[in-house]
Amino acid sequence: MSLTNYDIQPLLVLCQEGNQLAQLEVYNRYQHAMFNVSKRIVKDSAIAEDVMQESFIAAFQKLDSFKGTATFGAWLKRIVINNSLVQYKKESKFTSLEDEWVADTPEVPTTYAEDSQDVQTQRLLNALESLHDRYRTILTLHFIEGYDYEELCEVLEISYANCRTLISRAKDSLRKKLKVAS
Repeated sequence: MSLTNYDIQPLLVLCQEGNQLAQLEVYNRYQHAMFNVSKRIVKDSAIAEDVMQESFIAAFQKLDSFKGTATFGAWLKRIVINNSLVQYKKESKFTSLEDEWVADTPEVPTTYAEDSQDVQTQRLLNALESLHDRYRTILTLHFIEGYDYEELCEVLEISYANCRTLISRAKDSLRKKLKVAS
């Protein structure tokens, strides 16, 4: 029987014992989702790959602290998001002012063969990417990753009122960008 047929719990026990095949199986099950989470935050594939791999290493080392109150995937996602935010903050310290103000949004090609929903989705994602970093991050965590206000407050280390205000302003900014783009 291969490791792919195992439930996640027995795999985690094997991972705690240092079984590298079990760790590889867990990595293979979650790598794509965790890479996407990280890339949405850090906006760079190479950095997202590094963050994801470092997060897996940290998760395997701290596996004994996994209490099982949430799913393993949610616990791992929290590690990836925290590491991505830390890395993003490090990277943004070295970003020049010009880079912050220049929107790097590719134009959406429109052909008759494309589905209108795909075009709308791409427009929305392009508008989201062109938002100020703080707005983009909070909307991504809230709407794409599904974090509620309390979780956002904890992850971003902001007050509840600040969280609500930030989401409201981010939505307004996104609406304006979508209005201009149409």
